[in-house]
Amino acid sequence: MINVFLLLGSNLGDRKAFLNKAIERIEQDIAPVVKTSAVYETQSWGKTDLPDYLNQVVILQTGLPAQQVLQKILQIETEMGRMREEKWGSRTIDIDILFYGDEVINDPNLTVPHPELHNRRFTLEPLGMLAPDFIHPVLNKSVLELKNNLKDNLIVKKL
Repeated sequence: MINVFLLLGSNLGDRKAFLNKAIERIEQDIAPVVKTSAVYETQSWGKTDLPDYLNQVVILQTGLPAQQVLQKILQIETEMGRMREEKWGSRTIDIDILFYGDEVINDPNLTVPHPELHNRRFTLEPLGMLAPDFIHPVLNKSVLELKNNLKDNLIVKKL
């Protein structure tokens, strides 16, 4: 079984309900969630004039290949009302694969580890809560080291 780290985010509607529904669907369609971080409220990243997000990291264990996990995630997002109209636009739910074990994947439709995770406080705060000692397989630094060296100063607060 492979530990898969997912980042969930929502900044539209009942954000907490969308996170909970996403976890429910992940468990139903992909694999049981073995660990969840606290929920964090974060300023919008990329497009700063959008409503604040709720973000949470979950860890699941699966034998499914990464591409199959991605397909199931995309299906969950679509069924939960995710619209892909603009880059960094508001969304009911966003689910990103942060890590797929310690694998490095560079496919046209999937890059793992997530290429921006080391630059984003809204990712590293919840990830650091769950797995501070996990080593980024490309940067060869722990999540805690990445978090401590972060230059992102967006407000990320634990709820």
